[in-house]
Amino acid sequence: MDFQVLMTVICGLLIAVGIAGVIVPVLPGSILIIVSLLMWALTVASTEGWVVFAIGTVLASGGLAAGLVLTGRTLRRRQIPGRSVTIGVLAGIAGLFVIPVVGLFVGFAAGLFASELARQRSPRAALSSSVDALRATGLGILAELGLACLAGTTWVIGVWVYFATI
Repeated sequence: MDFQVLMTVICGLLIAVGIAGVIVPVLPGSILIIVSLLMWALTVASTEGWVVFAIGTVLASGGLAAGLVLTGRTLRRRQIPGRSVTIGVLAGIAGLFVIPVVGLFVGFAAGLFASELARQRSPRAALSSSVDALRATGLGILAELGLACLAGTTWVIGVWVYFATI
């Protein structure tokens, strides 16, 4: 039983890191949550564990897909190339080291705008497409975050049920 408690704590920490990873795209958010749920299900080897894994995986996968669809649809509609987003992500990672805490977001927005300005040659058009891309990215993150939190909540309920019945 001590091993199960230890693995439950480790999986809980990994799920928390996964939820943070949805907000900070440097970490593998939803995927880490799914792997943690699988680790917990394998550790407890019970019906509760596999039910939590199944429900949590559907929720986390749905969040990942929703985030990609919401963001991708807007980027395609506005004809914003993936290169601009990639430059924004790289600038965000650099910004993380230059400006602690908010550098990721500032760097992403600045990199995205700079790439769009180079592509469109018009500050107004670059600003408009950058704002749309940021809005789409934000909505995608919110959808994924909500479903990741639901997957985490499913795990918490599963842990409670499992340890209350053994």
